[in-house]
Amino acid sequence: MSQRAALLIGKLTHTQKEWQECAKVTSKLHEYKDGNREDFISKCKSGEFDNVFALYRSNDSNPITGDFNAELVDQLPKSLKFICHNGAGYNNIDVAACTKRGIQVSSTPIAVDDATADVAIWLMLGALRNIKQSFMAVNAGKWRGNFALGHDPKNKTLGILGMGGIGSAVAHRAKAFGMKIQYHNRNRLPESKEAGAKYVSFEELLRTSDVLSLNLALNPSTTHIIGKDQFAQMKDGVVIVNTARGPLIDEAALVDALKSGKVWTVGLDVFEEEPKIHPGLLEAENAVLLPHVGTATFETQRDMELLVLDNLKSAIQHEKLLTQVPEQKKDKANI
Repeated sequence: MSQRAALLIGKLTHTQKEWQECAKVTSKLHEYKDGNREDFISKCKSGEFDNVFALYRSNDSNPITGDFNAELVDQLPKSLKFICHNGAGYNNIDVAACTKRGIQVSSTPIAVDDATADVAIWLMLGALRNIKQSFMAVNAGKWRGNFALGHDPKNKTLGILGMGGIGSAVAHRAKAFGMKIQYHNRNRLPESKEAGAKYVSFEELLRTSDVLSLNLALNPSTTHIIGKDQFAQMKDGVVIVNTARGPLIDEAALVDALKSGKVWTVGLDVFEEEPKIHPGLLEAENAVLLPHVGTATFETQRDMELLVLDNLKSAIQHEKLLTQVPEQKKDKANI
Protein backbone atom coordinates (compact mmCIF):
# COMPACT_ATOMS: atom_id res chain seq x y z
CA MET A 1 0.00 0.00 0.00
CA SER A 2 2.96 2.31 0.61
CA GLN A 3 3.49 2.83 -3.14
CA ARG A 4 -0.17 3.59 -3.88
CA ALA A 5 -0.44 7.26 -4.77
CA ALA A 6 -3.64 9.17 -5.57
CA LEU A 7 -4.22 11.83 -8.23
CA LEU A 8 -6.84 14.60 -8.18
CA ILE A 9 -7.77 16.08 -11.56
CA GLY A 10 -9.60 19.38 -11.22
CA LYS A 11 -10.56 21.15 -8.02
CA LEU A 12 -12.55 20.39 -4.88
CA THR A 13 -15.02 22.90 -3.49
CA HIS A 14 -16.39 21.30 -0.33
CA THR A 15 -13.95 18.60 0.78
CA GLN A 16 -10.41 19.93 0.57
CA LYS A 17 -9.80 18.92 4.19
CA GLU A 18 -11.05 15.38 3.59
CA TRP A 19 -8.86 15.11 0.48
CA GLN A 20 -5.77 16.04 2.46
CA GLU A 21 -6.67 13.41 5.05
CA CYS A 22 -6.36 10.78 2.32
CA ALA A 23 -2.61 11.18 2.75
CA LYS A 24 -3.00 8.78 5.69
CA VAL A 25 -3.77 5.90 3.31
CA THR A 26 -1.62 6.87 0.31
CA SER A 27 2.08 7.26 -0.39
CA LYS A 28 1.50 10.62 -2.09
CA LEU A 29 -1.30 12.99 -3.17
CA HIS A 30 -0.84 14.38 -6.67
CA GLU A 31 -2.95 17.28 -7.93
CA TYR A 32 -3.55 18.42 -11.50
CA LYS A 33 -5.86 21.38 -10.93
CA ASP A 34 -5.45 23.14 -14.25
CA GLY A 35 -3.90 22.59 -17.65
CA ASN A 36 -4.90 20.95 -20.90
CA ARG A 37 -5.14 17.54 -22.49
CA GLU A 38 -1.79 17.72 -24.26
CA ASP A 39 0.02 18.77 -21.09
CA PHE A 40 -1.71 16.10 -19.00
CA ILE A 41 -0.78 13.35 -21.46
CA SER A 42 2.78 14.68 -21.53
CA LYS A 43 3.00 14.40 -17.73
CA CYS A 44 1.65 10.85 -17.89
CA LYS A 45 4.27 9.91 -20.47
CA SER A 46 7.09 11.56 -18.50
CA GLY A 47 6.37 9.40 -15.46
CA GLU A 48 5.24 12.25 -13.20
CA PHE A 49 2.19 10.23 -12.14
CA ASP A 50 3.92 6.86 -11.83
CA ASN A 51 2.66 4.88 -8.80
CA VAL A 52 -0.78 6.54 -9.02
CA PHE A 53 -3.12 3.71 -8.05
CA ALA A 54 -6.42 5.63 -7.85
CA LEU A 55 -7.57 8.79 -9.59
CA TYR A 56 -10.20 11.33 -8.51
CA ARG A 57 -11.86 12.85 -11.57
CA SER A 58 -13.70 15.97 -10.37
CA ASN A 59 -16.85 17.20 -12.06
CA ASP A 60 -15.02 20.20 -13.55
CA SER A 61 -12.14 18.20 -15.01
CA ASN A 62 -13.50 17.56 -18.50
CA PRO A 63 -12.52 21.03 -19.80
CA ILE A 64 -8.99 20.28 -18.54
CA THR A 65 -8.34 16.81 -19.96
CA GLY A 66 -11.24 16.28 -22.32
CA ASP A 67 -13.06 12.96 -22.43
CA PHE A 68 -11.42 9.90 -20.95
CA ASN A 69 -11.65 8.19 -24.32
CA ALA A 70 -9.54 5.26 -25.51
CA GLU A 71 -6.71 7.56 -26.59
CA LEU A 72 -6.34 9.13 -23.15
CA VAL A 73 -6.99 5.94 -21.20
CA ASP A 74 -4.12 4.33 -23.07
CA GLN A 75 -1.77 7.08 -21.78
CA LEU A 76 -2.72 6.78 -18.11
CA PRO A 77 -0.08 5.43 -15.71
CA LYS A 78 0.33 1.65 -15.89
CA SER A 79 -0.02 1.61 -12.10
CA LEU A 80 -3.56 3.06 -12.28
CA LYS A 81 -6.27 0.60 -11.28
CA PHE A 82 -9.18 2.82 -10.23
CA ILE A 83 -10.93 5.93 -11.60
CA CYS A 84 -13.29 7.57 -9.11
CA HIS A 85 -15.53 9.92 -11.08
CA ASN A 86 -17.62 12.72 -9.58
CA GLY A 87 -20.94 12.56 -11.39
CA ALA A 88 -23.92 10.28 -11.75
CA GLY A 89 -23.39 10.33 -15.50
CA TYR A 90 -20.10 9.12 -16.92
CA ASN A 91 -20.64 9.17 -20.67
CA ASN A 92 -17.35 11.08 -21.01
CA ILE A 93 -15.44 8.01 -19.80
CA ASP A 94 -14.86 5.08 -22.15
CA VAL A 95 -15.67 2.32 -19.69
CA ALA A 96 -14.90 -0.41 -22.21
CA ALA A 97 -11.40 1.01 -22.74
CA CYS A 98 -10.91 1.19 -18.97
CA THR A 99 -12.08 -2.38 -18.51
CA LYS A 100 -9.71 -3.56 -21.24
CA ARG A 101 -6.86 -1.98 -19.32
CA GLY A 102 -7.97 -3.45 -16.03
CA ILE A 103 -9.13 -0.11 -14.61
CA GLN A 104 -12.27 -0.07 -12.48
CA VAL A 105 -14.56 2.98 -12.56
CA SER A 106 -16.99 4.43 -10.00
CA SER A 107 -19.61 7.17 -10.27
CA THR A 108 -21.83 8.97 -7.74
CA PRO A 109 -25.33 7.52 -7.78
CA ILE A 110 -27.45 7.86 -4.63
CA ALA A 111 -25.82 11.17 -3.70
CA VAL A 112 -27.54 12.90 -6.64
CA ASP A 113 -30.96 11.28 -6.39
CA ASP A 114 -32.91 13.78 -4.28
CA ALA A 115 -31.62 17.02 -5.78
CA THR A 116 -32.11 15.80 -9.35
CA ALA A 117 -35.58 14.48 -8.58
CA ASP A 118 -36.52 17.83 -7.02
CA VAL A 119 -35.55 19.63 -10.22
CA ALA A 120 -37.43 17.06 -12.32
CA ILE A 121 -40.61 17.74 -10.33
CA TRP A 122 -40.03 21.50 -10.58
CA LEU A 123 -39.71 21.21 -14.36
CA MET A 124 -42.71 18.91 -14.58
CA LEU A 125 -44.94 21.30 -12.66
CA GLY A 126 -43.63 24.26 -14.64
CA ALA A 127 -44.32 22.45 -17.90
CA LEU A 128 -47.77 21.26 -16.82
CA ARG A 129 -48.74 24.79 -15.78
CA ASN A 130 -47.17 26.22 -18.96
CA ILE A 131 -45.24 28.57 -16.71
CA LYS A 132 -42.71 30.03 -19.16
CA GLN A 133 -45.17 32.37 -20.91
CA SER A 134 -46.34 33.99 -17.71
CA PHE A 135 -42.87 34.03 -16.16
CA MET A 136 -41.35 35.81 -19.14
CA ALA A 137 -44.27 38.23 -19.43
CA VAL A 138 -44.32 39.40 -15.81
CA ASN A 139 -40.53 39.89 -15.83
CA ALA A 140 -40.89 42.02 -18.97
CA GLY A 141 -43.54 44.17 -17.27
CA LYS A 142 -46.35 42.73 -19.40
CA TRP A 143 -48.27 41.06 -16.54
CA ARG A 144 -49.63 37.74 -17.84
CA GLY A 145 -48.73 38.26 -21.49
CA ASN A 146 -49.80 35.42 -23.75
CA PHE A 147 -51.46 33.61 -20.86
CA ALA A 148 -52.91 30.12 -21.24
CA LEU A 149 -54.38 27.64 -18.79
CA GLY A 150 -52.23 24.77 -17.56
CA HIS A 151 -52.92 21.26 -16.30
CA ASP A 152 -53.08 19.64 -12.87
CA PRO A 153 -50.74 16.73 -12.21
CA LYS A 154 -53.49 14.89 -10.31
CA ASN A 155 -54.68 11.73 -12.09
CA LYS A 156 -52.14 12.15 -14.88
CA THR A 157 -50.01 9.14 -15.82
CA LEU A 158 -46.32 9.75 -15.29
CA GLY A 159 -44.11 7.48 -17.36
CA ILE A 160 -40.57 7.08 -16.08
CA LEU A 161 -37.94 5.84 -18.49
CA GLY A 162 -35.17 4.56 -16.23
CA MET A 163 -36.38 3.57 -12.75
CA GLY A 164 -33.05 3.74 -10.97
CA GLY A 165 -32.32 5.87 -7.93
CA ILE A 166 -33.35 9.17 -9.53
CA GLY A 167 -36.36 7.70 -11.31
CA SER A 168 -37.58 6.13 -8.07
CA ALA A 169 -37.13 9.46 -6.26
CA VAL A 170 -39.16 11.19 -8.98
CA ALA A 171 -41.91 8.56 -8.63
CA HIS A 172 -42.00 9.00 -4.85
CA ARG A 173 -42.48 12.76 -5.19
CA ALA A 174 -45.01 12.51 -8.00
CA LYS A 175 -47.28 10.33 -5.89
CA ALA A 176 -47.78 13.27 -3.54
CA PHE A 177 -49.45 15.08 -6.45
CA GLY A 178 -51.85 12.21 -7.11
CA MET A 179 -50.16 10.92 -10.24
CA LYS A 180 -50.32 7.37 -11.55
CA ILE A 181 -46.81 5.93 -12.00
CA GLN A 182 -45.61 3.56 -14.68
CA TYR A 183 -42.07 2.83 -15.79
CA HIS A 184 -39.85 1.00 -18.22
CA ASN A 185 -36.38 -0.46 -17.64
CA ARG A 186 -34.49 -3.06 -19.62
CA ASN A 187 -35.51 -5.40 -16.80
CA ARG A 188 -38.38 -5.19 -14.38
CA LEU A 189 -37.57 -4.26 -10.80
CA PRO A 190 -38.37 -6.58 -7.90
CA GLU A 191 -41.89 -5.87 -6.69
CA SER A 192 -40.50 -4.58 -3.37
CA LYS A 193 -38.70 -1.78 -5.24
CA GLU A 194 -41.58 -0.83 -7.51
CA ALA A 195 -43.52 0.85 -4.69
CA GLY A 196 -46.75 0.39 -6.60
CA ALA A 197 -45.45 1.58 -9.96
CA LYS A 198 -46.61 -0.37 -13.02
CA TYR A 199 -44.01 -1.98 -15.29
CA VAL A 200 -44.78 -1.54 -19.00
CA SER A 201 -43.01 -2.04 -22.32
CA PHE A 202 -41.18 0.85 -23.93
CA GLU A 203 -43.90 1.15 -26.58
CA GLU A 204 -46.69 1.20 -24.00
CA LEU A 205 -44.82 3.81 -21.96
CA LEU A 206 -44.68 6.07 -25.01
CA ARG A 207 -48.26 5.41 -26.00
CA THR A 208 -49.99 5.87 -22.65
CA SER A 209 -47.98 8.42 -20.61
CA ASP A 210 -49.33 11.94 -20.10
CA VAL A 211 -45.93 13.02 -18.80
CA LEU A 212 -42.67 11.29 -19.75
CA SER A 213 -39.63 11.72 -17.49
CA LEU A 214 -36.23 10.63 -18.76
CA ASN A 215 -34.00 9.26 -15.98
CA LEU A 216 -31.64 6.87 -17.72
CA ALA A 217 -27.94 6.85 -18.49
CA LEU A 218 -26.52 8.02 -21.81
CA ASN A 219 -24.65 5.43 -23.84
CA PRO A 220 -24.57 4.40 -27.50
CA SER A 221 -27.78 2.38 -27.14
CA THR A 222 -29.74 5.24 -25.52
CA THR A 223 -28.54 8.14 -27.70
CA HIS A 224 -31.64 9.60 -29.41
CA ILE A 225 -33.82 7.01 -27.72
CA ILE A 226 -36.52 9.66 -28.11
CA GLY A 227 -36.79 10.93 -31.68
CA LYS A 228 -39.27 11.46 -34.50
CA ASP A 229 -40.61 7.90 -34.49
CA GLN A 230 -41.04 7.86 -30.71
CA PHE A 231 -42.86 11.21 -30.67
CA ALA A 232 -45.26 9.82 -33.27
CA GLN A 233 -46.23 7.04 -30.85
CA MET A 234 -46.97 9.41 -27.96
CA LYS A 235 -50.27 10.97 -26.94
CA ASP A 236 -51.10 14.30 -28.51
CA GLY A 237 -50.22 16.98 -25.96
CA VAL A 238 -47.68 14.91 -24.01
CA VAL A 239 -45.33 16.67 -21.58
CA ILE A 240 -41.63 15.74 -21.67
CA VAL A 241 -39.14 16.19 -18.81
CA ASN A 242 -35.40 15.48 -19.12
CA THR A 243 -32.95 15.83 -16.23
CA ALA A 244 -30.64 13.01 -17.38
CA ARG A 245 -28.56 13.75 -20.50
CA GLY A 246 -29.42 15.93 -23.50
CA PRO A 247 -28.50 13.51 -26.30
CA LEU A 248 -31.19 11.09 -25.13
CA ILE A 249 -33.53 13.31 -27.17
CA ASP A 250 -33.19 14.34 -30.80
CA GLU A 251 -33.59 18.08 -30.18
CA ALA A 252 -34.52 18.91 -33.79
CA ALA A 253 -37.34 16.35 -33.61
CA LEU A 254 -38.39 17.76 -30.24
CA VAL A 255 -38.63 21.28 -31.65
CA ASP A 256 -40.81 19.98 -34.49
CA ALA A 257 -43.02 18.13 -31.98
CA LEU A 258 -43.43 21.30 -29.89
CA LYS A 259 -44.38 23.33 -32.96
CA SER A 260 -46.93 20.76 -34.11
CA GLY A 261 -48.51 20.42 -30.65
CA LYS A 262 -47.65 16.73 -30.36
CA VAL A 263 -45.58 17.78 -27.33
CA TRP A 264 -47.57 20.35 -25.36
CA THR A 265 -44.72 21.55 -23.19
CA VAL A 266 -41.25 20.41 -22.22
CA GLY A 267 -39.06 20.85 -19.14
CA LEU A 268 -35.32 20.46 -19.77
CA ASP A 269 -32.26 20.70 -17.54
CA VAL A 270 -29.95 19.10 -20.11
CA PHE A 271 -29.30 19.64 -23.81
CA GLU A 272 -27.87 17.79 -26.77
CA GLU A 273 -24.88 20.08 -27.33
CA GLU A 274 -24.39 21.85 -24.00
CA PRO A 275 -23.92 24.73 -23.47
CA LYS A 276 -25.38 25.34 -26.92
CA ILE A 277 -29.19 25.13 -26.97
CA HIS A 278 -31.27 24.59 -30.09
CA PRO A 279 -32.65 28.02 -31.15
CA GLY A 280 -36.10 26.48 -31.49
CA LEU A 281 -36.13 25.66 -27.78
CA LEU A 282 -35.00 29.15 -26.79
CA GLU A 283 -37.75 30.68 -28.91
CA ALA A 284 -40.48 28.31 -27.75
CA GLU A 285 -42.93 29.73 -25.21
CA ASN A 286 -43.78 26.17 -24.20
CA ALA A 287 -40.24 25.14 -23.20
CA VAL A 288 -39.17 25.47 -19.55
CA LEU A 289 -35.37 25.47 -19.52
CA LEU A 290 -32.64 25.26 -16.88
CA PRO A 291 -28.83 25.24 -17.45
CA HIS A 292 -27.99 21.74 -16.11
CA VAL A 293 -28.38 22.55 -12.41
CA GLY A 294 -30.01 19.32 -11.22
CA THR A 295 -27.39 18.63 -8.55
CA ALA A 296 -26.53 22.25 -7.82
CA THR A 297 -27.05 22.41 -4.06
CA PHE A 298 -24.42 22.82 -1.36
CA GLU A 299 -25.51 19.60 0.33
CA THR A 300 -25.55 17.45 -2.78
CA GLN A 301 -22.25 18.74 -4.13
CA ARG A 302 -20.57 17.96 -0.81
CA ASP A 303 -22.18 14.52 -0.66
CA MET A 304 -20.93 13.78 -4.18
CA GLU A 305 -17.38 14.81 -3.34
CA LEU A 306 -17.44 12.73 -0.16
CA LEU A 307 -18.69 9.67 -2.04
CA VAL A 308 -15.83 9.98 -4.53
CA LEU A 309 -13.35 10.17 -1.66
CA ASP A 310 -14.95 7.14 -0.01
CA ASN A 311 -14.51 5.24 -3.28
CA LEU A 312 -10.91 6.42 -3.53
CA LYS A 313 -10.03 5.28 0.00
CA SER A 314 -11.80 1.97 -0.46
CA ALA A 315 -9.89 1.41 -3.71
CA ILE A 316 -6.53 2.12 -2.10
CA GLN A 317 -7.15 0.20 1.11
CA HIS A 318 -9.32 -2.68 -0.10
CA GLU A 319 -9.03 -2.68 -3.91
CA LYS A 320 -12.80 -2.36 -4.11
CA LEU A 321 -15.16 0.41 -5.25
CA LEU A 322 -18.35 1.24 -3.34
CA THR A 323 -20.34 2.46 -6.35
CA GLN A 324 -18.76 0.83 -9.37
CA VAL A 325 -20.44 1.55 -12.71
CA PRO A 326 -22.98 -1.11 -13.75
CA GLU A 327 -21.15 -2.10 -16.93
CA GLN A 328 -18.33 -3.54 -14.84
CA LYS A 329 -20.54 -5.44 -12.43
CA LYS A 330 -21.51 -9.06 -12.87
CA ASP A 331 -25.08 -8.17 -11.88
CA LYS A 332 -26.03 -5.55 -14.44
CA ALA A 333 -28.16 -2.59 -13.34
CA ASN A 334 -31.51 -2.11 -15.02
CA ILE A 335 -30.67 1.21 -16.60
